[in-house]
Amino acid sequence: MKKLSIFPLLAFASLVSPPARAAQLTAPLILAQVPSQVKTGFQYGLGLLFMIGFIWGVINIWGGADRLKKGDADGKMGIVSGIIIAGAAAIMAAMFYIFGMSDGALTPQF
Repeated sequence: MKKLSIFPLLAFASLVSPPARAAQLTAPLILAQVPSQVKTGFQYGLGLLFMIGFIWGVINIWGGADRLKKGDADGKMGIVSGIIIAGAAAIMAAMFYIFGMSDGALTPQF
């Protein structure tokens, strides 16, 4: 039995497929037209959320250290979770910067 090559099929598919320009759809940029008051409101809400998260993280670290001092093995996880919660803002800012999306991040305001 004779094997068929895939190259002629690919060449035919490239001839009958529409050009790439037809596949590009442009969506209206609704989010680019958001008023600055809405952006400022989100920044203040984000700042409040980060303040509460930082305080909650510090409390978790203290609780984990207290449990660890009493001999509970789960105290280590309390410390780790507190560090992650308290440093969530810095972790997310670093992730946005690493992946090149730093322009899309809002700066929290207090």
